[in-house]
Amino acid sequence: MTDQSQSGFEAAHAPADHPAVPRAKIGVLIANLGTPDNYDYWSMRRYLNEFLSDKRVIDIPSWKWQPLLQLIILTKRPFSSGAAYKSIWNEDQGESPLMTITKDQTAAIAASMKERFGDGVLVDFCMRYGNPSTESKVREMVAAGCTKLVFFPLYPQYAGATTATANDEFFRALMKEKWQPAARTVPAYFDNPAYIDALAQSVETAYAKAEKKPELLVVSYHGMPQRYLMEGDPYHCQCQKTTRLLKERLGWGDTQITTTFQSVFGREEWLRPYTVEEVARLAREEGRKNIAVIAPAFSSDCIETLEEINEEIRESFEEAGGEDFLYIPCLNDQSAHIAVLSQIIEDNLKGWIA
Repeated sequence: MTDQSQSGFEAAHAPADHPAVPRAKIGVLIANLGTPDNYDYWSMRRYLNEFLSDKRVIDIPSWKWQPLLQLIILTKRPFSSGAAYKSIWNEDQGESPLMTITKDQTAAIAASMKERFGDGVLVDFCMRYGNPSTESKVREMVAAGCTKLVFFPLYPQYAGATTATANDEFFRALMKEKWQPAARTVPAYFDNPAYIDALAQSVETAYAKAEKKPELLVVSYHGMPQRYLMEGDPYHCQCQKTTRLLKERLGWGDTQITTTFQSVFGREEWLRPYTVEEVARLAREEGRKNIAVIAPAFSSDCIETLEEINEEIRESFEEAGGEDFLYIPCLNDQSAHIAVLSQIIEDNLKGWIA
């Protein structure tokens, strides 16, 4: 029990030397993938090492994978990845676009929660890889008095390499707390009607502004090994359903939209078709001269959208004879997106707050 007359910071009937007890709050911790602190070699190496050492991302046995990672991949890849990050870096704020956008999303959601619940809900964000770490933010929220935590990985579709590893890190952070808060994790929201509507609105807006209406919308999702699908990961199915729901919401036919997968890594077979190859095939074999690309697996624009799609994949399409390539940005901090995320959070707060 706390003495509310003292702003909730003194335990009632406790001795004078009792530790301060903050007034109880509910925390909402938003989680995104992560970002290097900078695009120099050592910043990139630290980030890539953490990312590529995650067993959820690369499940090759450590004795086989780590020598390859440490001795070969991490001696070369920081240079190429650093150059890619440099091409999109937010120099004004000294951070990656993913960091800037996640901050903006968090601020908008925090404002929405404050309007709805006052000061009873604390909103912050963390990154699965890099800074701010999940552990540091869980510690801050517990220290601030959060006795209940809603953990929200910003991945519309569930995958072991995204949602699950974010949850893993959250649970590991909770293991280190003396007074562990009650916790809830937010499930995938790919089939949330308001989310689909926000996606559709972004397509409609982009098409309305385009000088030439695209002949085809390529819906590109982050890839994963085909083996993961066969082992029970629902990601592929949720991606396909996302495209179907988007198509139905737009009132389109099958010839106006297609699903592809990007960001292939290593020699193993990944989910197909590969976006970078498919856009070239569309131009070369089907004569598609004007396409649009959207990436619904990403809640925020990042290296995979701003550099890979808007540079590498665009180049593949144009080199194969394509002429007009329209990239439709992620939902980012658009008002419709913030409204969706805020409603999802509110739904997950039910029973904890009036």
